[in-house]
Amino acid sequence: MGEQDRGYHAERVAVSYWDAMGNETVRYFAANVPAEEIPETIDSPSTGLPAGRDKANPPQSAKNEPYKTHLAYVKERRTDEEAAQLLEEALQQLRARRGTTAAS
Repeated sequence: MGEQDRGYHAERVAVSYWDAMGNETVRYFAANVPAEEIPETIDSPSTGLPAGRDKANPPQSAKNEPYKTHLAYVKERRTDEEAAQLLEEALQQLRARRGTTAAS
C-alpha cells in the first residue's frame, strides 16, 4: 500500500527557499493557491535565519544579537541602588516567613 492506494491527492507545487548559509528548504502549497498568497520569506528550520526564494540573494537577518540571560535583561532595567533595595525587601520577606529577623 502506497500513497496511490489511499485516495485522491490534491495537486501541489513545490517552492524552494534558501537562507544566507545556502541551505535549501522546500515547502509545498496547493496548486490552486494564488501566487501572492505564497510567502516570499520563511524562517529556515535548520538555522533559524530568514530564507527567501532567490538563491543568489537570500535575505539577511536584520541583526544577530547574542543570547541574553534573564539577569542581563534585569540589569538593563534596574540601577544598582534599585537592585539592592529589591534584594533587601526580598530578604526581609524570606526572613519573616522563616521566623528569623536577624539582619545581615
